[in-house]
Amino acid sequence: MEMQDCKSSTIVVAPRCVLSQLLRFFDQDHGSSQKYILAYMLLARNWNLLQEVERNIYEKESYMPNLDRPGLKKKRHAARTQTGSDYGDQRSNDRLLPGLHDDIALDCLTWTCRSDYPSLACVNKRLNLLINSGYLYKLRRFLGIVEHWVYLACSLMPWEAFDPLRQRWMRLPRMPCDDCFSYADKESLAVGTHLLVFGRELTGFAIWMYSLVRRDWSRCPLMNIPRCLFGSSSSGEIAIVAGGSDRNGHVLKCAELYNSELRSWETLPDMYLPRRLCSGFFMDGKFYVIGGMSNHIDSLTCGEEYNLQTRTWRRIRNMYPGGNRATQSPPLVAVVNNQLYAADQSTNEVKKYEKENNTWNVVRPLPVRADSSNGWGLAFKACGDKLLVIGGRRGPQGEVIVMHSWCPEDDNNGEAEWDILSVRERAGAFVYNCAIMGC
Repeated sequence: MEMQDCKSSTIVVAPRCVLSQLLRFFDQDHGSSQKYILAYMLLARNWNLLQEVERNIYEKESYMPNLDRPGLKKKRHAARTQTGSDYGDQRSNDRLLPGLHDDIALDCLTWTCRSDYPSLACVNKRLNLLINSGYLYKLRRFLGIVEHWVYLACSLMPWEAFDPLRQRWMRLPRMPCDDCFSYADKESLAVGTHLLVFGRELTGFAIWMYSLVRRDWSRCPLMNIPRCLFGSSSSGEIAIVAGGSDRNGHVLKCAELYNSELRSWETLPDMYLPRRLCSGFFMDGKFYVIGGMSNHIDSLTCGEEYNLQTRTWRRIRNMYPGGNRATQSPPLVAVVNNQLYAADQSTNEVKKYEKENNTWNVVRPLPVRADSSNGWGLAFKACGDKLLVIGGRRGPQGEVIVMHSWCPEDDNNGEAEWDILSVRERAGAFVYNCAIMGC
């Protein structure tokens, strides 16, 4: 009866619908892993349902072009045990979760909040091996399970992660970089389960990578043409960077693709125009670059669209009217449900891009001022189906970072107020870097 209320036509999504119904009756004080295990134990009575789920998972794997299926299958078979006699008491200590078949345990762990993974890795050796292998994140991606976390670096704190679902802040390990990299300007990008931070060390450009799976920092391979002040964005396990300036200050029109699974860079065809201080984003399965400067004087109002299938660029005239001056930050843009929004640094307004007629319309005021520092120190990001505006302010307790959120689809009249998602005290009043990781 519960499953009849679910509108999804695929059996893979059905357990999530059932879980959402079941969790309403659970005590909120219990941990999420306990809730999901209990829910799946109830679902396990229908063994045909679980078999159908497993079959759909494998079908999804077979249609993933970038998936190393033999390696993935090997990990999955290593993580589970035989059926039938596997339920004996003498084998209970060998299971991922005692009392549950490993196939069911894998499904439980896949739907569990990923902020619980570090704690679950301490339960036993098999769970530790499974979670540190990164397999669960691949399985989540195939099932469409996404949790968005916000990664921030502000003036008075090192890198921290914020889980909007749990309202939990987590401090990342300190980056083992030199002082030059620590104090120089940096750029950031989240792709797959990696957080990339671009900057300069004493010896030149460098990229440090934080791995969500290993929970540590390591060096990332450099781009084929190292650069700064580029436009970038990610989609799943890939990211594209375009334009920027090289170590000699020359403005670039080249682009590169980063694959987080292979940890490698691939050179893409050049854009039509060189540009720096530009912004990039994915929309409708294509990568876009807008704004920026073609040199130290001339700003660009056109945009460019890169088609990943045909590997070609298309120039879009007047996509970012007005451009941005050399003193302004790159365009503050974000894409929610394939709709492009921008935070205007001069008018303190949120604008929406109309694809049909290539125009921008004012949607609502920003909750903070962006013109005081020409857009610098402010983050404007998409986090799932919400827009986030993250900025600092001075209050009675000193400088704080305030995270505002707004869901465009829930506000047809444009009258809903910005929600304050979180306030981080003693964090400074300037956002240096911000990236959203969805996995």
